[in-house]
Amino acid sequence: MKELEKRIGYHYRNLSYLENALTHSSYANEVRHGVKSNERLEFLGDAVLSIVVSDYLFRHCPEMPEGELSKLRASLVCEKSLCRFSRSLGVGDCLKLSRGEKNLKGNERPSILADAFEAIIASIYLDGGMEQAKKFILRFVEPEIRSPRPKAFKDYKTTLQEIIQKNPEEHLCYVLIGEEGPDHDKHFSVEVHLNNNVIGRGGGRSKKEAEQQAAREALELMGY
Repeated sequence: MKELEKRIGYHYRNLSYLENALTHSSYANEVRHGVKSNERLEFLGDAVLSIVVSDYLFRHCPEMPEGELSKLRASLVCEKSLCRFSRSLGVGDCLKLSRGEKNLKGNERPSILADAFEAIIASIYLDGGMEQAKKFILRFVEPEIRSPRPKAFKDYKTTLQEIIQKNPEEHLCYVLIGEEGPDHDKHFSVEVHLNNNVIGRGGGRSKKEAEQQAAREALELMGY
């Protein structure tokens, strides 16, 4: 834990925040006795990550239009990027997983690593405030923005949103309709709704992946 704290580059006043960030739901369900998973921290970390990246892009990319800003932000906060950031810190070696999840090498699964990275962001935010969380996030994000390499991530959700928002009266939302399997092998099903109509369905091993697949199907049905 202390070694990971050094790699994170932030000294916790309350190390239990970091411990919570590394606790996967499979471990919490297996051990019980009041042990909490990192799912609530993941929720908060996702929000902090989004505002920090959005603010940075708004201030440092003044000539970039809204659509391009959205695409760039999506490439920076997608599961693939967050997983890579998490691996660079060696987070997988420190995760608390159930015996079954360990046997299936859950510490290498992209969705688990990405979620843990968001949970770590939240742990820093709660322990040290927004400035410390921002410092941590930008350590990973700034080099990505400066990199000349093209981003391979295809953001179907942003593309769909850009199309729909041309008609302000239309309302787009994603609805979780199914969640199956044990903690170490979850599968999520999502529908994307345009007003009250289902325009796409998708599935994946994380909610984000399922939403992307639902948006992809919607785009295909719309002829894009």
